[in-house]
Amino acid sequence: MRVVVTGQGRVGLPLAVRAAEVGHRVVGYDPDERRVERLTAGGSHVEDVPAARLRPLLASGAYRPSADPADVEGFDVAVITVPAPLRDGAPDLSRVESAAVLLARHLRPGATVVLETTAYPGTTEELLAPLLEEGSGLTAGRDFHLGCSPERTGPGDPARRLENTPKVVSGLGPAALAAVDGFYRQLVERTVPVSSCRQAELTRLLECGFRQVNTALVNELAMFAHDLGLDLREAIDAAATESFGPPRLTPGPGTDGPCLPIDPAYLPWRAERALGQSFRLVELANEVNGRMPDYVVRRLTAALEERRRPVRGARVLLLGPADACGAGDCGTCGDFADVGESRATPAVRIAELLTRAGAEVRAAGPRSGCCPDGRPPAVTPVRATPGELAAADAVVLLGDPADHDDRAVTRHARYVLDCRRRPAGAAVEVL
Repeated sequence: MRVVVTGQGRVGLPLAVRAAEVGHRVVGYDPDERRVERLTAGGSHVEDVPAARLRPLLASGAYRPSADPADVEGFDVAVITVPAPLRDGAPDLSRVESAAVLLARHLRPGATVVLETTAYPGTTEELLAPLLEEGSGLTAGRDFHLGCSPERTGPGDPARRLENTPKVVSGLGPAALAAVDGFYRQLVERTVPVSSCRQAELTRLLECGFRQVNTALVNELAMFAHDLGLDLREAIDAAATESFGPPRLTPGPGTDGPCLPIDPAYLPWRAERALGQSFRLVELANEVNGRMPDYVVRRLTAALEERRRPVRGARVLLLGPADACGAGDCGTCGDFADVGESRATPAVRIAELLTRAGAEVRAAGPRSGCCPDGRPPAVTPVRATPGELAAADAVVLLGDPADHDDRAVTRHARYVLDCRRRPAGAAVEVL
């Protein structure tokens, strides 16, 4: 089939590549011309898709990146994987809308459109369907298939790949469900059909909300345990021995990874808009996790002052900022450590607070951060060389990238604030 994947970021690129690998002819559409140029040259900005995997597909023509809207024409299946950030606490679905308008111009009878972008329950039916129908003159469920299969990603986890992660699928009617399920069955080992698009959208928000709430629990415990002189890591290890105990989540600088702060925020927003009710548990979790970057900076400031080094003028190295942008879903500042749009991540907030306090901030890592509106903050991207580690007054470990050597960190760094509970050593302080 001819497949179009709109958006070639952390979700869209792996999907497009996988579809090409199983035999489809795939156009990876992205309006960012710089990103398309890089992909066309065989350069990947998503760690799950190394260049060695991308280049054979480019050479064979199975995968073709494009920034030309005309290349969307003639698709059998189109998948929307564009980002949907929050603006002033409300979902910004403008990119979903733009993708729908584009696809509608080329929509043909019998084609299938799938939404993978995380959004509120009702987005597929209430927003996407009318736009596709208006722009094409066709009717969803009668003339074309429409479905939802929310993204499920695990960036940087070598054991978790698109093909071995169960895929929730849904459709607007039985025929659409069959079409969506049939497409994804070719890409993944297992699909999980649900009864409606709304159910699929809710499933994704449940997953993100669960992680957000439990992350908030361990983050708040981390703050209390430190003040009480207790070791939360020992408690987590002990609790993990209980067969029916809590999932093993460890404290961190906030919420990042597959469930960034944006996704769980859809739940309170939708509950307030549709029901006029608050979703207090998730709102509280968002609040707790949102305070963690400020707490990290307070801990770092106190540690520097203990070493008679004020934060103003201090050289701080942020090591491996975690999921600073979801691998660049907009590309507006893609020259900054190969990333693009920030999704309100902890690394960004920490960098902004330190810069505001007068620190000289540097960042090392494949996903070093950029600011929420797409402009890089005053952060210098560097490599985590022994010289760079030794020159820093403080190293803040924010991520867990495979290409950072914990032994080098503990050997060369004078002080490490470890927000991921990885390396051990005399100079390491655990969050």
